[in-house]
Order: sequence, then C-alpha cells, then structure tokens
Amino acid sequence: MRLVSTAALFAAIACVGASPALALDIAAAPAGAAAVAAPTIQDFAAFPRMSSFTVSPDGKHIAALQGRGEEQVILVWDAEHLDRTPTTIGASQMKVRGVSFIKNDVLGVTMWQPYDVSGAGNIKTFLSKFLLTDLEGRNWRDPINSFRPRSDGEAEFLKTQSPSVLDSLPNDPDNILIQIGSDVLRLNVRTNRAERIQRANERVIGYSTDLNGELRMRNIADRDADGIYIATQFRNASGGWDEHFRSHAKNREVFAVAGFSTDPNIAYVISNRDRDKAAIFEYDVAARRLGEVVFEHPLFEASGMSINRVRGPHFGEVRSFEYNGPRETEYPIASGYEALTSGLEQALHIEKHPLQVTDPATGATRTISYATDRYMEVRAASQDWSTVVVWAGASNDPGTYSIFRNGQLTPLGQPYPQINPASIGKTELVYYKARDGLDIPAFLSKPPADVFGPGPYPTVIMPHGGPWARDEMTWDYSSWRAMLTSRGYAVLQPQYRGSDGWGKRLWMAGDNEWGQKMQDDKDDGALWLVQQGVAQRDRIAMFGFSYGGYAAMVAGIRPEGIYKCAIAGAGVSDLTRIRSSMFQNPYTREAQRDTVSGLNPITRANEVKIPMMVFTGDRDQTVTRDHSDLFVSRAQTSGQDIQYHLINDYAHGPAWTRAIMAQQLGYIDDYLKSGCGGHGL
Repeated sequence: MRLVSTAALFAAIACVGASPALALDIAAAPAGAAAVAAPTIQDFAAFPRMSSFTVSPDGKHIAALQGRGEEQVILVWDAEHLDRTPTTIGASQMKVRGVSFIKNDVLGVTMWQPYDVSGAGNIKTFLSKFLLTDLEGRNWRDPINSFRPRSDGEAEFLKTQSPSVLDSLPNDPDNILIQIGSDVLRLNVRTNRAERIQRANERVIGYSTDLNGELRMRNIADRDADGIYIATQFRNASGGWDEHFRSHAKNREVFAVAGFSTDPNIAYVISNRDRDKAAIFEYDVAARRLGEVVFEHPLFEASGMSINRVRGPHFGEVRSFEYNGPRETEYPIASGYEALTSGLEQALHIEKHPLQVTDPATGATRTISYATDRYMEVRAASQDWSTVVVWAGASNDPGTYSIFRNGQLTPLGQPYPQINPASIGKTELVYYKARDGLDIPAFLSKPPADVFGPGPYPTVIMPHGGPWARDEMTWDYSSWRAMLTSRGYAVLQPQYRGSDGWGKRLWMAGDNEWGQKMQDDKDDGALWLVQQGVAQRDRIAMFGFSYGGYAAMVAGIRPEGIYKCAIAGAGVSDLTRIRSSMFQNPYTREAQRDTVSGLNPITRANEVKIPMMVFTGDRDQTVTRDHSDLFVSRAQTSGQDIQYHLINDYAHGPAWTRAIMAQQLGYIDDYLKSGCGGHGL
C-alpha cells in the first residue's frame, strides 16, 4: 500500500483555494448584513446536491449521487479529467438510493420503491434492490437471479429480497461474497453466476471473513433459560462451527469480531466483558482466550478498526481504530495513514480544542483534545490511498467534499450549498445530573446568537429513538435539529439512561424504566437548561420520533408536566404490543423485549394534559400506524387540542419524495410556530 507523503500534503495546502470545474460556490453574504436568512423547508427537504462519493479500487474513477429535484442520478468521472462531463446513470422505475464501487469497472447500486402486499392486512411498505452495473449503466445484473431456490416457496420469497455484500474480496478481480438470508454465495460479477458456499438456518444473523475472504465466524441469535443471546461461533478445521462465547442481552455483554490478523489463529474482538466501556482485544481462537488490549479509550467505547486487506507490503496492517466519542471518531495508528489524515486536517483547517468529558459510570471528569467545531471524515479512497475523497464540515455546516490526488486537494462540491451555516446553531457536548445523581451526557444546540440574541430561548427537548441508540455531534441529515435552531429554538438531545454507546452502566440503567427514570432524565435536562439561562421555563416542548415519539406521548401524560406542548412522530403507544411487533430485526425485538416496561401511554391517553401533535406514515412497518391511531382516538377525549397527520407513502425513515420530506418538516415547523395550544411555542 503506497501512502501519500506528508510533504506532498503540505504542498497541497496552497492548492485548496483553486477554482476547479466541479466546485459549487455559495454566494457570500453582503458585508454588514443585518440578518441571515433562515433556510426554507424546501432547502432542508431537498436531496443533497452531491453525496455518496466512492472511488474505484485502482483510483481511476470516482462516482457519486447528484440530487435532481425528486430524483438522484449517478455521476461517474474519470479521476484524471474531473473537468470533463461525467457519465450520468439514472433509473426509470425504481429510485436510486446509493452507489459504491464493487470492482474497478463494476458499480453496486441500491434502489427502492413502494411495495404493497395484498392479502393479510394489505401491508404497505418499501422494497429495496441491490443491482450491479458497468460504469456506463448499460449492463445491469440482479444478483438475486444467481440464487437457486430450494423450493417454490423460496422462489416466491426471493422476489422481494435483495442480497447484501458480505466481502468485496479486494484481491479477487471477478468475485465477491454476498449474503441472501442466512446463505452465503460467491458471486462472479462478470457472469452473474454464483456458488453457494454456506447454507444456514434462520438463527444465523451475521458472518465475518478473514483477510483472505474465508468465512471464519458467524453469530447465532436464540433464546435459552436465561433469555435472548448471541452466540459467537468460529469455524473449526473440519469446516464445522464451534461456539466460543454466548452473550445474553440482559447482561449487555458484548463480544463482536472486528477483524482478523495475518496469523489465522488471532482475531480482534470488541468486548466489554468485566468492564464498563468496550475495548478491542486480541483473541486466541485455538486457546479460546482473550489476550492483550490492542485499543481502548478511557472515556468512550471502542467501536471498530480498519485493517489493510490488499496484498502487498502492508497486508494485514492495522490502519486505525474507531471509538464512540462525541461522534464516531477515527484514531489513526499506521504511520503513513496518520501522516495522510494529519496533513488533510491541516489543509482543511481542522483544529482541536479542550473538551471536558464526564464518565457516566464513575462521575470522573477529564479534559481531552477534540475537534469540537469543524471536523473531517475520509469518505472513500483507492486501494493504494493515492486518491482520497474527504468531507469537512461541522454540526451547523453540511460541509464540502474534496478530492486529494496527485498532490492536490481539490473541492468537489457541497451537498447543501443553499444552507448558510451562519443560520444554523452549533452543537456542543454537555453533562447534567439526573435527580438520582447519574451523570447524563447531552448535545445542546443553541440558535445563532447573532440572529436570535443571547437567550434564554424557547426550547425543544428532542430524545433519540431506539432507545438502544445515541445521538452524535455531527451534521444532522434528518434536518430536525438544524431546522429548529434556524427558527430560534434551543435543542437538547439527552442521552438518557438506556442509551447505547456511552458504556454499560448508562445502557442498563434504562431497563424497565420506560416513562419513569428514563423520562426523568429528559425532564431534568429541561430544568437544567432553565437554571443555565438557556431555556425559557414556560416555553419548552418535546419532540421525538419512534421511541422519542413514545417519550413525547409520555410527556403529555405525566402529572406536574413541564412542557407547553409535545410532538410525537411514529410513537410507540402500547408497550404490550411493542414486545411482539416492533422492529423489523427479530433479534433487536427479542433483545429489548425483556427490558420494556413502565408507563404505557395507551392506557392513559385520555389523561393528556397538554396540546399535542402526532404524525406517522402509512408505510411504517417498524412502529405501525395503529400505535398513533389508537393513541389519538383516546387522547382526543382528554379535552386537549390533539392534531393528527397521517403521511401517505411515508415509512419509518427516509421520505419517498422531497414533497413528503417537506410535508413532515412543515408539520413540525408550523405547529411550533402557530400551534402548541395557540400562538406557537
């Protein structure tokens, strides 16, 4: 693997200001402008102008998605001639959703479309497809056609399925490994013919391959007398599978394979066994023994690693580790890669600042050096790292893509040139004490003071979904946080107990505390903001989606509430049904089932004490519309103003059209501006 020299990077700094053909410029605000115009709903709802950049393994081509109104198309450039018109690849029936290089001359394209299942329940959902094509978009192949069904029933089932790429096999010019259900196939991307190399049952939820692309590990999800568990199995010498570790969901004990060494007997695993924060260990497969810690962070959880899989002098070299800091953060360790990223950060004016961090497990506080404002992410690279695409931006800035090639760093374009960062509030990591003394991390975003003054502000408490999830200090592609701060609202995203990614203690503290201590954490955050002079006491609302929608429903019910109004998007209203029907992933559903109990909104919806707005989508199969239908029908007997919006062709995530995205954002914007019991928040 050849890495670009540090000298070449520093020489490139002078080239950053060049004006290449692909740069998309934002008109500068006039000097002395009195105010910065807030982006419109349509600005936030639009597809990114440019996104999903990908680089061919040999570095000769780059591809990306370009938003064109209601569609996205694929653009493919010759990397040596970015000033030339790129090849455009579109779709007529399905919509393009993603693109990536599979081989030097093969693209993998993800598409989707609405899909209605007639019969039992007349289910409305979406169908995704993963297809292969050449760089001109002329020769399309559906990998699912390479799969030989074992029965007529399986053949019918396969019509709605799409494979996932398990391993791109970077050293093989013709083949990749794909997974269809629990089966693994070796697919020739030229002939679209496949060989099934692993048959498995439905309990298998994932595989890992080693540096040579051989299946070495699989995970099994099942239930025993102690509850739902994940079993980690390694392949033995005879080709069978041996269980090495069984992790029960109730214990939150993590044991996940992150990669393999050049020594076939050594794996790298992420584990929080006997500790609060996950670290990365060597694992001796033959001895079944955890070895030395190869990476850990004193305050955050290790989450992954990058290993060079391309045959050559750096084959098997650990390039970097990742950890769950204020955002997913890469920690380079290979000398050449560290020089590359350090030089790019300098060229892109990324600076680190002191950041005070508190460990929820111990209450201990330390100051670390971290990029708290602008930050950079490597989005794509060639195998030899001579061609690299990076994105640089901030929590209030959707940023710019640039390409580093031939010693020059050249801007490629902005995903949202219509959004002025000066109109969006910046996000910071804060901590506050819950009423029982637990330290709660949170992300606080204040509206821009140049526009809205120093505060205090009307404030929205915005809990994340999951609840086994977390927020990050990044640009928010949902547009919720950015839209709210551009309208003058402060936004607090509490990482309440039950949130994942902050350590085992905070994660497990939410068990069976739905609507109870988990809800206290949100209320305590709101009251803390009042004490800090950020929030106006009588102008606080809650808005959340999915589990966050549940929390918003609870906010409307709990006695002695602190909210003027609440907005519940796709909220879970019936905890007795969540255990059997929520989550498309059966393991996620089963794993959380035994931890879900507490205040059940549907039984007390007639006790709603504040105005509320509820919205959901008719294609949501994660939290189905009946959760909202039933809650609203009962809440409307409470005497409070209850508004309800059922959004057609909307599911539990990305909007099918930009009009639908604008509709959803518009409901939130209008309600906080003029609803919320009258006259807005």
